[in-house]
Amino acid sequence: MSVRELVVLGTASQVPTRHRNHNGYVLRWDGEGILFDPGEGTQRQMLRAGVAAHDLHRICVTHFHGDHSLGLAGVIQRINLDRVPHDVTAHYPRSGQRFFDRLRYATAYRETVQLVQAPVAEDGVLADTPSYRLEARRLSHPVESFGYRLVEPDGRRMLPERLAAHGIKGPDVGRIQREGALRGVSLGDVSEVRRGQRFAFVMDTRLCEGVYALADGCDMLVIESTFLDEEAELADEYGHLTAGQAAGVARDAGVRHLVLTHFSQRYTEPDEFERQARAAGYEGELTVAHDLLRVPVPKRR
Repeated sequence: MSVRELVVLGTASQVPTRHRNHNGYVLRWDGEGILFDPGEGTQRQMLRAGVAAHDLHRICVTHFHGDHSLGLAGVIQRINLDRVPHDVTAHYPRSGQRFFDRLRYATAYRETVQLVQAPVAEDGVLADTPSYRLEARRLSHPVESFGYRLVEPDGRRMLPERLAAHGIKGPDVGRIQREGALRGVSLGDVSEVRRGQRFAFVMDTRLCEGVYALADGCDMLVIESTFLDEEAELADEYGHLTAGQAAGVARDAGVRHLVLTHFSQRYTEPDEFERQARAAGYEGELTVAHDLLRVPVPKRR
């Protein structure tokens, strides 16, 4: 049975708090695990959340500020210590190659796993697999930053009433799916397009074209909301979003499930983030993230 869910490892921006670890998010997508922005303490949070090194197939770093990347050293060493039986691919801004190298080789250890380095230098497709296409778009932050987006290929949904009308049943249903036609009946006559799921991960950024491109039509959008709306000028100065801005993006992009995260340490209660997101007009499913939360990706439309 396939599982598609977000596992939240940490939700703090800049510095951890008593209740928030540095950033860290694992997207379980069928049989693969993608780790986003492993901040300090990620290895321990993985243990608490029941995520093993063997579960990881990709690591995606948006940018090289410490709260998004200091956990790389521990995670990479754990992948090697546990002798993960498959290659692990790392995506990160090419401009931060020196930081990645320092974190990868922060201390001595035995390398047992092939870590494939696939840095990002421009907008575009990073990987195309049978299960998803991974894309990157440039964001607006004081250091180079990229957001990530997964797009599942569209499929077909069989329509029982049309199958019955054409007398197609049993093994013939599978046959028309494989061959595209059967006894003069095309696959399009008995099915409709089933839109693939879409997931986006948007961290430290001001509002920019890349934010909207990543969020467009997403089933789940994980997005930073470092500040509340009254600190909009401060957010823009430091390259961040407010709760209302993040929710406005989700509203305009037609997002089904909005996950707000990456909160400044000045805020201790999450209720106001939800209130401001709703005040911005977002009416879909809304989650104000907390550490060790599991959020299912919405079912296909």
